[in-house]
Amino acid sequence: MAIKSYKPYTPSRRYVTNLDSGDITSKPTVRGLLKKIPAAAGRNNNGRITSRHKQAGAKKLYRIIDFKRNKFDIPGVVSTVEYDPYRNCRIALITYKDGEKRYILKPSGLNVGDTISSAEAGLDIKPGNAMKLKNIPIGTIIHNIEMHPGHGGQIARSAGGYAQLMGKEGKYVVLRLPSSEMRQVLAECIATVGTVGNEDFSNIVIGKAGRSRHLGIRPQTRGSAMNPIDHPHGGGEGKTNSGRHPVTPWGKPTKGYKTRKKNKQSNRLIITRRKGK
Repeated sequence: MAIKSYKPYTPSRRYVTNLDSGDITSKPTVRGLLKKIPAAAGRNNNGRITSRHKQAGAKKLYRIIDFKRNKFDIPGVVSTVEYDPYRNCRIALITYKDGEKRYILKPSGLNVGDTISSAEAGLDIKPGNAMKLKNIPIGTIIHNIEMHPGHGGQIARSAGGYAQLMGKEGKYVVLRLPSSEMRQVLAECIATVGTVGNEDFSNIVIGKAGRSRHLGIRPQTRGSAMNPIDHPHGGGEGKTNSGRHPVTPWGKPTKGYKTRKKNKQSNRLIITRRKGK
């Protein structure tokens, strides 16, 4: 997918880049798969900011995505490829043989007219097909991976995301995640073959403040520019280095500090690989 630039008829336009939308074939057509989600803009039920630097952004409708891929043994045809304002990859509308329509994350290489299917086993290893991990060959590139059977895909769902199936150990399979972390997942979980499309998303340049505001992102203020009452880095005469390691406004370290709970159940499923072993 190509990155397009624009004529610099304003100073900010000179740096703006965007993805070519030539792969989008249709606007949303199935009203039953669209849903309105109220914009909280980072506020709680008392109207207080609980998540900073957020705003409502542009109006948008949520597309209901089939992350579970549990429509077994019924082939479906890719009807359209559409834009989804809630995610950075494209989505595909699948029309199944029994007439039902569902959205899925569009894998790289899946086009309008292609046929895909879900099953426990026995499908071709081609983009868009979904099977249980225990029946997928070792070395296969996969995405939209469940962490618990029946919960729907939670791993490798963003643009260009994928994991590789590295091995099988009893009731678990070993996955290499995009971060190079090795992780065990139950073999009964379902995953989709292929890489999530829209790989060039990470190369676009926002280019101007207004695009961030449309995305629901508000400006951030440096802690060192605040007063001591507002931030641990604040205060001092002129510019200072704050005299301490970088922290949040509430004093929690921001670089390298481990925040994962020590006794979290899923910690037992993580394998760390060291050099030479």
